[in-house]
Amino acid sequence: MSESSYRFTASGRRQPTKGRQRVRKVQKPGNSRVKAAGKQRPPQQGGTVSRVIINPSSSNGKKPRKRQRVEAPAETWLRKKKASQATSRGMKSAAVNGRIPPLKFNKRVTKRVKVSNKTRLKPMARTMLYILRLLIVGVGIGAIVGTALSVLDPANQYSTASNPSKVEQNQPQAPVNNQGLYLTQEIIPLKSNIQNLVAANPNLAPGILIADLDSGNYIDINASNSFSAASTIKIPILVAFFQDVEAGKIKLDEPLTMTKDMIVGGSGDMRSKPVGSQFTALEVADKMMVISDNTATNMLIARMGGINALNQRFRSWGLTATSLQNPLPDIQGTNTTSPRELAEVIAMVSKGQLVSSQGSRQIFDIMRRNQRRHLLPKGLGSGARIANKTGYIGAMLGDVGLIELPSGKRYIAAVMVKRPRNDSRADTLITSVSRSAYQHFNQPVTMPGTPGNNILPPSSNSPYLNSPPTGINTYQPPLPNPVPNGVSNALPTTTYPNNGYNSQYYPYRR
Repeated sequence: MSESSYRFTASGRRQPTKGRQRVRKVQKPGNSRVKAAGKQRPPQQGGTVSRVIINPSSSNGKKPRKRQRVEAPAETWLRKKKASQATSRGMKSAAVNGRIPPLKFNKRVTKRVKVSNKTRLKPMARTMLYILRLLIVGVGIGAIVGTALSVLDPANQYSTASNPSKVEQNQPQAPVNNQGLYLTQEIIPLKSNIQNLVAANPNLAPGILIADLDSGNYIDINASNSFSAASTIKIPILVAFFQDVEAGKIKLDEPLTMTKDMIVGGSGDMRSKPVGSQFTALEVADKMMVISDNTATNMLIARMGGINALNQRFRSWGLTATSLQNPLPDIQGTNTTSPRELAEVIAMVSKGQLVSSQGSRQIFDIMRRNQRRHLLPKGLGSGARIANKTGYIGAMLGDVGLIELPSGKRYIAAVMVKRPRNDSRADTLITSVSRSAYQHFNQPVTMPGTPGNNILPPSSNSPYLNSPPTGINTYQPPLPNPVPNGVSNALPTTTYPNNGYNSQYYPYRR
């Protein structure tokens, strides 16, 4: 090969590799020593480097090409030498491995970042993360599939189309009363009348609750106060008895034996029977309510597990003031209750919430045969019937009952009065309260019709129709008052059609 063969030099350009190498002298300023080109020292800063280049005009190879000496700055020579050394090192390392990599230009260098062990999750954490992701994905897929199935379910589409009433169930409805005693708003005229009766007896401290079972209208005068129960405690005892009958714990024809420790004084006639006498369970319950037999009450308390067991039963009904402390008769008044809770028990029984409908009928049938008729029943007119239970000791007098009117109206009256010992004014107050409630709920209903003919005549069952009491005028329809010209005769709408006294129902007072 000719002298045009190439070799690597310190300048980075290719030179002939075969044949005799020509030693070029590099002359530095201020230094007359000449060394070989391959062992040249780096020039000093600011110096120059000489090299020979071939004239490109004579490149045919037949004639010797002209050579031209070019002076270059030392900085350029150093930069090219460093690039040449880096290239030669790369080629040497590749040659060691047996191959020379191809020359590439503008190669992008990717920098690897070593991840620290601290940033890597442990195997258990990775497993938990994987499970969590699966759960999230599963829940999402389940929700989507469930929604699609509910929309595309033909059974739902058929039931909605065939029964339009189900669509109406999504509309807002009036709240359903799940409680026994359903109370809405107080009856102001009736409450005012009863408050006047109470104010006329300052020595008495009554608790009164009267509630309409149909509309929920009521009056409440200290109804939540605690009173000595006396014999009114026998109402929840009777309800508990029929609960055990329906549960199969007690049979109505089951014989109960009267022992000596059960025999007590007070109301009733069973105490006159010899010790060891037997009575059926239904007969004992009947005597407890009809003649208020205290001995029969103690027999039922013992049969149902004792005082503590019954108190737990009362708590399960939601009663807090109703409690048994001693057997009957409770002369000291340690057994307690309240008018509101007794009315609650009667309301729950009437709605079949404590016993079945058949048990409710039996309870009220027994209570309707109560022989004590001198309190609430005395204030009712003919045609009305009441299922009630009285209770009295020296310091308290009370009566609680469910009243049914011929019109179908039903309401509960619970009146308990704390009094000076055996004060008879408590009897009169209870009777007056009962009469006021009866007169309110038995009022004739105002019907829309021809003006002047919208007041119904009194019912044939009215106690005052044939022989009105002394001092009460004969009922006359009210005459319309003359209305001046230009003044409207429209009356304002009120909740109660008659807020004034009616001579048919309210006795004359001086």
